Amino acid sequence: MSRSLKKGPYVDSNLLKKISKLKVGDKNVIKTWSRDSEIAPEMVGFTFGVHNGKNFIEVTIKEEMVGHHLGEFSLTRKFTKHGGKMQRELEAAQATAPGVAAPKPENGTSGKK
Repeated sequence: MSRSLKKGPYVDSNLLKKISKLKVGDKNVIKTWSRDSEIAPEMVGFTFGVHNGKNFIEVTIKEEMVGHHLGEFSLTRKFTKHGGKMQRELEAAQATAPGVAAPKPENGTSGKK
């Protein structure tokens, strides 16, 4: 559910205090565990270290991000590729010819006979 319009967006007050002390474009990373905090227009141009449960992911705030939550840009799960024998063959073909794309199987077949 979304937050009530009467309440307004949730922005962590500690983040706003830290932002007010810094200048836009500083190289300082503002570490935060507040993944549920919404990105306010005052945050544009700053770099945040958003905790994902294990480490801090650096997120540089841009204008397009205003209104989203900080946690949306710091993923908590690492995708491990799907694979198997066919995937290893495709990767080996790409490793031998870096500029050439590996051929794809036709009509959804797995390439086995």
